[in-house]
Amino acid sequence: MSKKSKKCLNNKSKRLLWYAYTTIGLGVRAAAALALIAISIKAYPLKNQAKSFNACVLEIQETGMSISTAVNFCNGGGD
Repeated sequence: MSKKSKKCLNNKSKRLLWYAYTTIGLGVRAAAALALIAISIKAYPLKNQAKSFNACVLEIQETGMSISTAVNFCNGGGD
């Protein structure tokens, strides 16, 4: 093989490696983005539950009970 053909082969292999690493990098970033989306979807019901719990505590507090008693009541331990 001549020097020129070895050089071309080397450039092609470098280019192929560059494409492979770029593709792998994009795949990893896409997987990370999908993981974040899945986490946010799973956290949404928790947000709604926290809102309803806070509303319960405020409602019970308005009846004259202390905060600790209201929290206990909303957790299911109340009278």
